[in-house]
Amino acid sequence: MSCPICAEPTVPAFRPFCSKRCADIDLGKWMNGAYAVPSQDPEDLLNLDEALENAEKTSPTKQS
Repeated sequence: MSCPICAEPTVPAFRPFCSKRCADIDLGKWMNGAYAVPSQDPEDLLNLDEALENAEKTSPTKQS
């Protein structure tokens, strides 16, 4: 099995990764939203709509 980040051979201590660095890179992708698990749950869609509306209300407006 190879590391999903850099394709090097895996190390048992960090499996499925080859190092702590690659494990941290993967964790960072999950935390910043680069990875996402799709959902068809209507409640999740409502929560997303509410979050987007709140973000639009609290974001600073552009001044020209």
